[in-house]
Amino acid sequence: MQNLLIKNAQLETGFDEQDGVILKTNTEKKDILVRQGVIIEINDSIEVPEDIAILEANGQLLMPSLREMHIHIDKTYFSGPWKACKPITNGIFTRIEEEQKLLPKQLAVAEKRAERVVQHLLAQGHTHIRSHCNIDPSIGLKNLEVTVKVLERYKSQLTYEIVAFPQHGLLRSNVEGLMREAMQSGATLVGGVDPATVDRDIDRSLETMVDIAVQAGAGMDLHLHDPDSLGAFTFDKLATLTKQANLEGKVTISHALALGDLSGNDLQETIELLQSAQIDITSTIPINRPTVPIFTLDKAGIPVSVGHDSLTDHWSPFGTGNTIEKLSILAERFKLIDEKSLSQVWKFASGGITPLNNSGEQVWPKIGDKADMLIVDASCSAEAVARRKSISHTIHQGKKIETNIDAVQV
Repeated sequence: MQNLLIKNAQLETGFDEQDGVILKTNTEKKDILVRQGVIIEINDSIEVPEDIAILEANGQLLMPSLREMHIHIDKTYFSGPWKACKPITNGIFTRIEEEQKLLPKQLAVAEKRAERVVQHLLAQGHTHIRSHCNIDPSIGLKNLEVTVKVLERYKSQLTYEIVAFPQHGLLRSNVEGLMREAMQSGATLVGGVDPATVDRDIDRSLETMVDIAVQAGAGMDLHLHDPDSLGAFTFDKLATLTKQANLEGKVTISHALALGDLSGNDLQETIELLQSAQIDITSTIPINRPTVPIFTLDKAGIPVSVGHDSLTDHWSPFGTGNTIEKLSILAERFKLIDEKSLSQVWKFASGGITPLNNSGEQVWPKIGDKADMLIVDASCSAEAVARRKSISHTIHQGKKIETNIDAVQV
């Protein structure tokens, strides 16, 4: 944590509305004083205290920092030579078979590449990272060791979570013992993947996952790609087990692709299940298939977060780490073009925080808020999202983050 004075930052203060139409976002230039990582004063002009760092915002916009809620820093091509993906011939099992040989070979460069991803995400305004980490027979806990080492190195610049992720199947690859060990070796969440398709036993796979989580006193993050009614059936099973284990509010479903396939009563019933178990959703905003109905979920009070999944690896050659770009894709996907709608999508990347609430009232920043912020070269959040504006500075707990991103090959 650090004491910091931010000078001349634009803060959103409300919407300019005429005849029921929001024309623009109003802003005011302010100074913000941070002590011990917390905002203690916001004023038109604050005299510079002695022995305090100063950050000149030059009239740029101050926004809540970003949270990368789904990434795999342990198995990336990022910062390495270009390599496109091999064609998929057997669904997810094509990649699983590939990993059995690839991950041990990548171990020599895994730490360097993981660190480059973290540096890049910091430069892109992220102060929290949730990274999934392979736990499988081909790599054991070696990727976990790398992931913990790298994220611990940056703990003064970000907060993090590590998901112990049985990519090759919790049951299929017989890694229950390794998963339990991982939860004692730095992992903070229990992962899982497609219990029907990969493990071929929905009940036992989910029950084992929940048991590991309960034993470790941890939450869960399940990768669920299974579509339509199969996915909905898995939602039902997971929600029931979540409530039985008193894990409400501690479970995430990543991808949750079936939500993009469901409609009408089927969708409503599934949403009610998610509500009852307080399960949240993370999405990469896919453009090659129906997208999770983010705004229907949001209206129902189900938290939704965005993530990149990868910044180029053997699964996908895409991914930029630019979450403002991701929010812009979300806005385009759902045809959001007005000032208010564009401004509100920021919450899907910030843990629910936006400068203005849905009524246009200023709710951030306030005295007492944690100083996790970024400065973006935009006049307002709507412009930042729509025009994919660049980030000038990332601030974590009142500390301006210095990144060595120039050395990174994207």
